[in-house]
Amino acid sequence: MIDASSKTFVLDTNVLLHNPSALFAFADNHVVIPMTVLEELDHFKSTNNELGRNSREVARNLDRLRSRGSLREGVETEQGGVIQVVLRFDQIKDLLPGVNDNRILGCAHILKREGLNVRFVSKDINARIKADALGIPADDFLNQKINFEELYTGWRRESISPEALETLQSQGWIERPPSEDPDHDLVSNQFLDLHLPDEEQSVALVRYRAPDRLCLVADDGDNTRPYGISARNPEQRMAIDVLLDDQVRLVTLVGSAGTGKTLLALAAGMARVLNDATYQKLLVSRPIMPLGQDIGYLPGSKDDKLSHWMGPIFDNLFFLLGQEEGDPDEVIKHLMKDETVILEALTYIRGRSIAKHYLIVDEAQNLTPHEVKTIISRAGEDTKIVLTGDPYQIDNPYLDANSNGLTYLVERMRGQQLAAHVTLMHSERSVLAGIAAELL
Repeated sequence: MIDASSKTFVLDTNVLLHNPSALFAFADNHVVIPMTVLEELDHFKSTNNELGRNSREVARNLDRLRSRGSLREGVETEQGGVIQVVLRFDQIKDLLPGVNDNRILGCAHILKREGLNVRFVSKDINARIKADALGIPADDFLNQKINFEELYTGWRRESISPEALETLQSQGWIERPPSEDPDHDLVSNQFLDLHLPDEEQSVALVRYRAPDRLCLVADDGDNTRPYGISARNPEQRMAIDVLLDDQVRLVTLVGSAGTGKTLLALAAGMARVLNDATYQKLLVSRPIMPLGQDIGYLPGSKDDKLSHWMGPIFDNLFFLLGQEEGDPDEVIKHLMKDETVILEALTYIRGRSIAKHYLIVDEAQNLTPHEVKTIISRAGEDTKIVLTGDPYQIDNPYLDANSNGLTYLVERMRGQQLAAHVTLMHSERSVLAGIAAELL
């Protein structure tokens, strides 16, 4: 049933574990699932994590297709393509027999040898290299992939006339005239770092409120120092502005180590929960790598186990509470005991409805787009979600700066009135940390 004139995509197991909807992401082309892929998926189906859920979703999708025809012969999809399960594979000389990756490549190899226009799709770099060595064109799964080098930063520098600056400073806002250049159009909650013509020094910071207002961002004052934390650069002022704005329900912060992403998010969350009582609880989570892996091998209770993964969060909480009277350790224990502050593994968030929480997801660059969608869909009424991360520090073996859920989210939510993004450029942790982030 496979047409030799069309493209035939042979999918690796990791593609379907990354995104179970990948089955239907190839339009009217032919998708081949080697039998070895189904056997590998079978190993994951009973696990209670994201990989297990994705494995079961793939099985359900294939079962629905099976009801419409023979997967062995190929079943036509609504997009006009064909999905087929193939049992045959070549035992390729010089590749170790019995290795699943080699069997999957062997399936692509035999189809190519039979004259089909085959492309091998895998999230595994080594598998793609091996395919290339065999003369099989190989691709990463590019659906949901973003060009990180062109990622929306959430702000830019722009000049302002002295007359407009005077109006801005006197009334707190000015109208934004429509731009004739589409590349200079602003989107909702985008910031402008303003300077006078022919001068480099910043004179004002504004946020665009659609459809036509540039609103002045407040200078450093009591209302812009959450939990005593002051901004040290314009990007941190931008971050604080949206972190404290209850109209902005989703905030993404991207930056290298030491730029203050996590500290600013925690400070704003503590201020909104403890000082202002705007939210009932502060919920902080981060991926346990691999995401969703059982944490039972660590000693102690769930909280004891999580403490091993939440060290950076405790460090920042200790810093924030160290500015007040009392033992920070005791204050943290008290806040956690009465569940004002909750530390939770992402494994346990799925299925919950989280209302009236200030939710912070740290290290979000280790999440897939599907996992990010799952987390955000947990948000109930009056919940604010903040995701922070550094796309250059990814531990997930099948993600990179272009394909992780954080960068995908930044681009997909760009311009939404409920969402804001800031890329932080300057490390403020220490001179040494800043040099390390830049040079190493």
